[in-house]
Amino acid sequence: MMNFLQIDTIEGRREQMKTLSKKFLTRAHQVDIEGSFPHENMEDLKKSGYTSLTIPAEYGGKEISLYELIRLQETIAEGDGATALAIGWHMGIMMNLHEKRAWDESIYKFLCEKVNNGALVNSAQTEPKTGSPTRGGRPETHAVKKGQGWLITGRKTFTTMAPVLDYFIVNATVEETNEIANFLIPRNTLGVRIEETWDSIALRGTGSHDLLLEDVFVPEEYLVEVLNSKGRKASGWLLHIPACYLGIAKAAQRFAIQFANDYSPNSISGTIIDLPNVRQKLGEIELKIMQAESFLYSAAKQWDSASENEREQMISRLGAVKLTVTNAAITIVDLAMRIVGAKSLSLQNPLQRYYRDVRAGLHNPPMDDMIIELLAKESISNYNKN
Repeated sequence: MMNFLQIDTIEGRREQMKTLSKKFLTRAHQVDIEGSFPHENMEDLKKSGYTSLTIPAEYGGKEISLYELIRLQETIAEGDGATALAIGWHMGIMMNLHEKRAWDESIYKFLCEKVNNGALVNSAQTEPKTGSPTRGGRPETHAVKKGQGWLITGRKTFTTMAPVLDYFIVNATVEETNEIANFLIPRNTLGVRIEETWDSIALRGTGSHDLLLEDVFVPEEYLVEVLNSKGRKASGWLLHIPACYLGIAKAAQRFAIQFANDYSPNSISGTIIDLPNVRQKLGEIELKIMQAESFLYSAAKQWDSASENEREQMISRLGAVKLTVTNAAITIVDLAMRIVGAKSLSLQNPLQRYYRDVRAGLHNPPMDDMIIELLAKESISNYNKN
């Protein structure tokens, strides 16, 4: 298998990912049944060079576009949604750090070098009492200045990829200033511990356990960013989330077509793929996929070609894409299950896994109610301007 970094075209990298995705599909059922972590998939992605693709070219990556990232992530999800969502956070964060350039260049370069050598990174921002940070809760995790560094204590939930992460980007309240800041914490730091709490029925293979920080000391420069209290910036990289659920939906579509093409009850001649009610559902699925693709792909391409100021105007559009695509994915899987019937509820049938997995999209940020409120504000604002 060629290394992704040696392939120079989007088409070539997508073909390469299709090969990997088929391997992931063969492992997905076992990971789901056991509630284990897809270690083999992560090793395959690291060895293939995939995890460096969103690093800028000057630091050894390919600096791929957002459009390409979501197409590759979607392809991973067709094989295994949990693997796609998990690695999507690492890929998106590295892309976002390059685009925003909010960190000191030396620490950013250091992290890129580590990733090029196989390191994986994710943020740990959610806490038991704050819920999603997108809702504005202040982190109870706190950082205290000590000598030439910081002492950090707290608990983070939903730390996706916890079994294999090498670096955590943790938000904490700085006691001296009451500011909220991000800290880079290496896994091997004394006081870092993972508590295996992940027992979700959806995306069981993401390993989204709790991260415990008990008097964790990091050097001064590992305070990488003081967070702006004026609101969140537009984040195109978060489109990896709807891309994941669209990929799962496409896997459900493929299974339903194959089933309908093969299943021939003795009450009819031929297979059920010729029945009008089945074709109606297949047509509805295709329509939903076309709509989701159009919205997702156009938003990604708009982001890629936009200036920084134009990107900041895309917050509501990006949210609308996430809402539309994840809800479409739920509908698509439901329609696929109606085609397959009671067999879709068998533990051996991948549709029941797809059904559980796409539900998780409702709980990834930003949430539907927040998006609708944002769209309402924008609509009213536009009306008042006229």
